[in-house]
Amino acid sequence: MYGSNTATTARWDGSLPAPSTAGAPRRGVLTGAFALLSALQRAEDAGLTALASACGLPKTTAYRLLEQLSDLGAVENRQGRYRIGPHLFRLGHGWQPCPELRPAARRPSRRLASVTGTTVGLAVLYQGQTMTLDWTTALDVTPPPVNDRSVWPWYTAAGKVLVALSGPELPLGPLPGTWPGEAAAIRERGAAFDREEVLEGVCCTAVPVPARSGPPVAALCVLTDPEHRLDRLAEAARRTAAAIGAALGHRR
Repeated sequence: MYGSNTATTARWDGSLPAPSTAGAPRRGVLTGAFALLSALQRAEDAGLTALASACGLPKTTAYRLLEQLSDLGAVENRQGRYRIGPHLFRLGHGWQPCPELRPAARRPSRRLASVTGTTVGLAVLYQGQTMTLDWTTALDVTPPPVNDRSVWPWYTAAGKVLVALSGPELPLGPLPGTWPGEAAAIRERGAAFDREEVLEGVCCTAVPVPARSGPPVAALCVLTDPEHRLDRLAEAARRTAAAIGAALGHRR
């Protein structure tokens, strides 16, 4: 998923921490509103009392902000239960690390999806989490992502590729004990595989989208059923990722 002049650091779980009230008799309106949105992102659905408590806000203040956010379409109020609204979803969907990435990937991803009959995704690593930018399918139907917000990189093939090929300066949380060996294997073959580890009946291969220098700019992932050979899909995905990287390099 993203003002006051106060800098905010993201937690490893991707949420924005509720701003502290210590030494601050007045809270900015935007600070309180974003704290509520972050609490909703974590809870998905919550009532006024729980949200006010989670954000350290008086209930009257939380209610006023939630109603204003509802009027703007950023929050939905269903019988006193709040959730993230459609307008905020549309705004968040437009985010990408660089404006050239999605246009550069559009045509090659469609071609790969059409040729293989699979679903092709484009993902990036942001603040220690995997975020999906786009899905393309052979049937021109956009499926819901595995997690339409963000996930720990260890849960997806795309995230594993991005972490394995990123520099040591990448901010990460606790590493799985098996990660060093898995990362070395990913670097050797240039791809990561997910064999129904995230969703039953769904397999995935992911490859890096190369940048002109440094770590990959994104990961290209191909979702399919268990009948497909992931190593063969990886070969097709590598060619597509190379085409995206070349197009992206020309646009920079």
